Amino acid sequence: MKYLMLVCVGESVELSPEELAAIPAETDAWVSEMDAKGIRLLGNEIAPPSDGTTVRVRGDEVLLGDGPFAETKEQIAGFDLIECADLDQAIEVASKHPVAKFGALQLRPFI
Repeated sequence: MKYLMLVCVGESVELSPEELAAIPAETDAWVSEMDAKGIRLLGNEIAPPSDGTTVRVRGDEVLLGDGPFAETKEQIAGFDLIECADLDQAIEVASKHPVAKFGALQLRPFI
């Protein structure tokens, strides 16, 4: 079963310089492990919400907005497309992601 795993980080999260410096290596290790197991199919970090554009169509008019589509305390920082046997395995995979220690990982199955 395929899942979209949204990597979310709260705006108020404050990490020490050491914690911040460790994230790239920890993430690379997670990516390498999941790629080697054939679980991670695709993924990437995304630009901050301030760089986003929201597109809506109302009638015949295309409306554009800057930033995220919703005001929330947690913003999507990246995503991974994973393939797991079931939700239990997807939870295990998500729990190993470095951001799980200070952010949130949302698992959404594809229909």
